[in-house]
Amino acid sequence: MANRERNKRILLELVKMPENSHCADCGAPDPDWASYKLGLFVCLTCSGIHRNLSSRVKSIKLDYWEDELVEFMKSSGNARATALYEKALPPYYYRPQQTDCAVLREQWIRAKYERTEFTGETKYPPPSYTTGFYEGTLWKKGKENMHFLKRKFVLSERDFTLVYYNKENESKGPKAVIAVRDLNVTFQPEKIGHPHGMQITYLNKDRTRSLFVYHESPEETITWYNALRAVRYAYLKTAYPTGTEADLIPNIMHNYLKEGYMEKTGPLQKEPFKRRWFILDSQNRKLLYFKGRLDAEELGVIFIGTESNGYSVSNHAPKHTRGNKWKFGLTVETPERQFIFMCEYEGEQREWLDALMQVMSRLMAPQDYTTEANIRNKR
Repeated sequence: MANRERNKRILLELVKMPENSHCADCGAPDPDWASYKLGLFVCLTCSGIHRNLSSRVKSIKLDYWEDELVEFMKSSGNARATALYEKALPPYYYRPQQTDCAVLREQWIRAKYERTEFTGETKYPPPSYTTGFYEGTLWKKGKENMHFLKRKFVLSERDFTLVYYNKENESKGPKAVIAVRDLNVTFQPEKIGHPHGMQITYLNKDRTRSLFVYHESPEETITWYNALRAVRYAYLKTAYPTGTEADLIPNIMHNYLKEGYMEKTGPLQKEPFKRRWFILDSQNRKLLYFKGRLDAEELGVIFIGTESNGYSVSNHAPKHTRGNKWKFGLTVETPERQFIFMCEYEGEQREWLDALMQVMSRLMAPQDYTTEANIRNKR
């Protein structure tokens, strides 16, 4: 019993050290599990993935630790594991966070410890996402229906394009040629209804177009995702040659700050309220709305500027508002008009308010003024 308590105390001291105080794989604070095969500290969720990889794991607080295992953990730790298993991690490769979906976290752990993709050892063939060219098939949702059909996609770093074809043969030419300049990818497993679901968005004649895709293989899904990130990173280095790695990496791709349904009325505020799916793209300061959450094209877009430029948001609707089913209002003021939205629940209203205020509190960059002008010219 004395040994058990002593070893537990040692492990708890080890996990308080700065280099061990966050999960080695997803960054979650206060990890309370450890892999005594790899010598690292991880959170509960990541420990389950390690267990599936036959990497021996134990709870720091609940399991019995032999003296020799504790000594091994003392001589190891997260910093040493990172130096070994992430030695040659490409700057564009996505490092999942604790809130990311399961496929991102699992394949990150498999890539690090099972396939040892980042140790710096020469791989043959090299990982597909490193080659600057990738082609294969993805299941893509139809533009006008809910059917997913297999489509061929071709990604080229040389051309900075993603091309897809309606049929697997290329004789009829591509259905779309997408410039990597305007491309973004987010994981959307719940929205799409598949654990590997991704939403690819890009600009098509100044309107946001969405492709909803997935692949049955989790490894193939993550290969596509990081291949797209690699080509985006190459594009950014070309477009912004003086940009540092720290400047460019956050701009490779981004998740949306908030999504969900709200009711919306028209500019006269006398039109019937209609339920619309909204996406707040905070990086581009856009509030996009769609008829449904899996629509291919936006119905409209609202630029979200700063208060000093005439934009504001409040958690109420005008007293004269009529025709709404939902009761929790938001009013967004822009220099051109007032927008009235209704949320179904008070919690949703609060989340939208906080998200919009977060965007409005951030200073506008030079490119934001161009985006604002382009949206105004569309109306």
